[in-house]
Amino acid sequence: PAAARAARRAAPAAPAPGAALRLLGYGLGGRAALVVARGAARPAAADAQRFRALVARRAAGEPAAYLTGTRAFYGRDFAVDARVLIPRPETEHLIEASLAALAARRAPRILDVGTGSGCIAVTLAAERSDARVVASDRWPGPLRVARANALRHGVAGRVALVRGDLTRGLRLDAFDLVASNPPYVAPSARPTLSPEVVDHEPSAALFGDDDGRGPLRRLLDAAASPRGLRPDAHLIVELGHDQGDWLVDAVARRAPRLVLADLVRDYGGHRRTAVVRRVAA
Repeated sequence: PAAARAARRAAPAAPAPGAALRLLGYGLGGRAALVVARGAARPAAADAQRFRALVARRAAGEPAAYLTGTRAFYGRDFAVDARVLIPRPETEHLIEASLAALAARRAPRILDVGTGSGCIAVTLAAERSDARVVASDRWPGPLRVARANALRHGVAGRVALVRGDLTRGLRLDAFDLVASNPPYVAPSARPTLSPEVVDHEPSAALFGDDDGRGPLRRLLDAAASPRGLRPDAHLIVELGHDQGDWLVDAVARRAPRLVLADLVRDYGGHRRTAVVRRVAA
């Protein structure tokens, strides 16, 4: 009947089978493979109740990563919760660009600005066992999550966590690489985003001032300042899918101190990761 069809359309969508399988594995205290291994075995009543509660929360729009408390990034599982942005596959391009920029450097010093979950800082420290990393964030909550992830992956001794707004109080000329996935979404774009994102992920990690460009602009200003990046050091940043042209012009305005070495496209073909290099005056 038409009334039934309308009710189904108005109801929250149920999780996809794959997501339900992951949630069931988590509810049973393991992974999806555990569900498959158990076959037709009936879960205990407490496990079934836990699973139904997880499905209800997921159907209401809460991200699966917050329900399970983890998200895979660059081959590692990272702890995440509502204090931090959930790592995206697009940010793995920033990791690859950073590793390429550091390939010829021994014992590099790295700064991760706006670290959030610490996925960038921890991944770079794990991939480069000779690196020392400073990870900054404006809020104490994300720094606690980043600390947990540094401990989780055995790099806490080489990742220093500091509280601060972008690069304020930091000497950029002490680093070979400054990496950042800053807030770059324009506040005006909020209605176009998924409710799963805007209702659950931290707004401070998503939205930037000046049409989303403010944090990126301040990072470029800091890199080009007299006490900014040293010659041949890199600033590698993630940007919005529609900010490529602006970024090209923004770097050109800071020439000759800064040059755009590369603008890497993401899996969807958008110019997503900017590789900026400081040159000698």
